[in-house]
Amino acid sequence: MALLTSRIADGLAVGSDLVAAAETAVRQALAGLSGPADLVCFFICGEDPDDVARAGQRAMAMAPAAHVIGCSATGVIGDGQGVELTPSVSAWAATLDGGRLTTFALETLSAEDRFVVIGLPERQVDDRVAILLADPYSFPTDAFVERSAEVLGDLPLIGGLANGLQGRGSVRLFAGGEVYTEGAIGVLLSGEVKVSTVVSQGCRPIGPTMVVTSAEENLLLELAGQPALARLEDIVTDLDEDDRELVASGLQIGVAMDEYAEHHERGDFLIRGVLGIDPEREAVAIGDVVDIGRTVRFQVRDAATADEDLYDLLDAHREELGRIDGALLFACNGRGSAMFGTADHDAVALRDTLGSIGMAGFFAAGEVGPVAGQNHVHGFTASILVFSS
Repeated sequence: MALLTSRIADGLAVGSDLVAAAETAVRQALAGLSGPADLVCFFICGEDPDDVARAGQRAMAMAPAAHVIGCSATGVIGDGQGVELTPSVSAWAATLDGGRLTTFALETLSAEDRFVVIGLPERQVDDRVAILLADPYSFPTDAFVERSAEVLGDLPLIGGLANGLQGRGSVRLFAGGEVYTEGAIGVLLSGEVKVSTVVSQGCRPIGPTMVVTSAEENLLLELAGQPALARLEDIVTDLDEDDRELVASGLQIGVAMDEYAEHHERGDFLIRGVLGIDPEREAVAIGDVVDIGRTVRFQVRDAATADEDLYDLLDAHREELGRIDGALLFACNGRGSAMFGTADHDAVALRDTLGSIGMAGFFAAGEVGPVAGQNHVHGFTASILVFSS
């Protein structure tokens, strides 16, 4: 929790009484502000979805004049630390002078052979960013985010997929005083709000960049005119033993976002998983559809690479901004102790680079954030919304 009053503050409470934890966390966040709260976000980890719902209702009631959103999660982030798989509540509050906020709830309707998402606010010329929290079991987040430009233009989306300790059916979303058990919720930030995004995918390229010369749906058939599997085998052969182990534990592929760049290095790619190989067709299956002519490069991910990537991106971001007041952090639930050996890693990285700011978030089942100006759903990523002045 911030010790001095500021524009943005956070709070964290751990305990099996989730209503009491919600009261404590939100009270801490509100007490750290220099003025009335305009936006409050909270995140709840608890075993019983009904207890989570009651805690969320209490959190919303504590800031009746503010726009309040929140969700359930399998872990929360606040007070400079992460808490995984333990009953807890984190809260974040901001005074956004000159900002205009619009809370929304999205639902999906079936229309003939397609789905239609309703509930989006009308776009305004001064919209800055939308925070999106979604139930991955009921809302088509991937399709919605990937096609968001058709409706939202260049509006950045940042956020994450909520979850609950009991999985499907245990997700709870909170917005505008209401509790939702499906769909997605969020808040649109407009007007005089200075925000920016950081998306750390935590990967390191291996081998050369290659043009996709033949593909079929999510199968890469040829890379740079040769069978894709043969290209991959050549790359792996040239690696040292440590990198071969990383390939075996989870190979990734990066799709270059700027085809006109002279060089494509770490951070220039949208990362997608390699799902397997088809020996008969000498093909490589990946978690996306890549058009012929796109540039790709295989990637590996480990704790050291993910650590370096996050710190480098945050350091560079800090140098571009003025005063940083706070941040919301949406970190993959595959990061934390599973990747770094501690749930605190990403929270500590933000404090190390951006200072002792108001910062909170949760461990997500998928992260939303823009790469090269295009919104995507990610995995093993830290998606961050930074507030500055």
